[in-house]
Amino acid sequence: MLIRRLLIALFTVPLLTLPPTAAAQGEYGRIEFETSCDADVAESFNRAVALLHHMMYEQSEAVFQDVLAVDPDCAMARWGIAMTQLHPLWAPPTSTELAKGEGSSTWAMEAGPAGGREQAYVEAVRAFFHTEGSFRDRLAAWESAQANLYETYPEDVDAAAFYALSRLATAQPDDRTFNRQAETGELLESLRDEHPEHPGLFHYTIHAYDNPVLAERAVEVARAYDQIAPEVAHALHMPSHIFVRLGYWGDVISWNRRSADAALNHAIGGQTSMHYPHAMDYYVYGHLQIGQDESGEAAVRELYGHGPFQPHLGSAYALAATPARVALERRDWPAAAALDVRDPESFPWERFPAAESITWFARGLGSAMQGDENAAKTAIGRLTELHDALLDAGEDYWAVHTEAQRMAIEAWVAFKSDATGEARSQMEGAADLEDSVDKHPVTPGSVLPMRELYGEMLLQVDRPADALEAFESSLSVSPGRLNSLTGAARAAELAGREDAAARYYEEAADLLEGRSGDARLDRPRMDSVHAFLSAN
Repeated sequence: MLIRRLLIALFTVPLLTLPPTAAAQGEYGRIEFETSCDADVAESFNRAVALLHHMMYEQSEAVFQDVLAVDPDCAMARWGIAMTQLHPLWAPPTSTELAKGEGSSTWAMEAGPAGGREQAYVEAVRAFFHTEGSFRDRLAAWESAQANLYETYPEDVDAAAFYALSRLATAQPDDRTFNRQAETGELLESLRDEHPEHPGLFHYTIHAYDNPVLAERAVEVARAYDQIAPEVAHALHMPSHIFVRLGYWGDVISWNRRSADAALNHAIGGQTSMHYPHAMDYYVYGHLQIGQDESGEAAVRELYGHGPFQPHLGSAYALAATPARVALERRDWPAAAALDVRDPESFPWERFPAAESITWFARGLGSAMQGDENAAKTAIGRLTELHDALLDAGEDYWAVHTEAQRMAIEAWVAFKSDATGEARSQMEGAADLEDSVDKHPVTPGSVLPMRELYGEMLLQVDRPADALEAFESSLSVSPGRLNSLTGAARAAELAGREDAAARYYEEAADLLEGRSGDARLDRPRMDSVHAFLSAN
């Protein structure tokens, strides 16, 4: 069954073929960014801009610094350094990044960039760093300035690419139509024929289509990204954003293995780059979706063996999420309840409450499932504190997820106390809250989707038809999740939906064909899966 699906995918997914020059353009793609700087720095400047489009920000800043060492009067190198402090799709800048961005953009303007185009670039980045207000306020000002730059210089592909990025950064997280992303992706695609090796067009197209509605549109460009940047860690990782959305777990695993290996070659100040744990989170997630739990556990051990880590949301999220994923996917409640908080201790967890909340969610849910109400309430209290801290920091998106996590634990505490009506209401509310926003680019998916968890509760109260609806809703957002597939299969079976049950059991069995060894998978509903396989 799995082989049949792979063959179908192989012969129906077109591959983008780049021109023969692609291999000769080096490791980063082709950038031709004209500046008034010394001609001797042109190649380095183009490399720095390419790395900027790849979101290899620290590496890009280092090359911009090299440019300044040769041409200290290059105002656009200061623009570039300011841009490396702006991470629009990731997280608000730290105070250090804000100060560097403000200083570099001010220096660039005072240096007198040559011509209107260079000045427009500098004014655009200044709009972000010199706007008072929240992260979203700064992003809105940046988008407006990037729009002016693009409208003034519509033939400038880098102006178009950065404008597209700004539109993605300001998309509302609760807008599930994804119309803005669709329009932005179409703009980027319209430029690729003329600029077939431009890294920004590849990278931002994937981000534009990284959602459950549009992901199919990006398969071609995702499979071609490594042709222009075969050794860039983030370029090797980005295609898996699309593969996750489509449940292509073999691709998720192989691309992130390559990305993680590449990232280990690019330490940041003696610390492991955030691109390594970021790739490893996706790598672990992929293994867990095909029942390779032992490989997932081994990957977590490998990850923790490569510290110390760059202080970054990508690092924090992966360090918290990967061990939680292993425990929660296996429904190993004792392991979930026993997870270490703020591990490793040397990491600055106080800067990343969104990541710490993952551990408390796993601990609280594991405790609730075992009937340890006191431990569950301790986790609920800590999640409340983290939720408030996120709101105070203006991180409303992550506050939504933390609130959903808290509600889920409360739901299962109520459930274990036989208050099933209250429990169902709380759990449905948690699922609705999580579903109100799309996933963040830092994660392959929730450590445990609330809608899937709601389906589990409905199964336990003998409401299989409602459970099937919940599992199918979860699969519409996160296709190919093993536990959602087995849940949907069992719910359909109990509801008398034989055709649906067979379809979901077959999909789950397809995933499990990728397992090695004879050990029985320690997951819920495996008896039902094996019974189906034996009968078919």
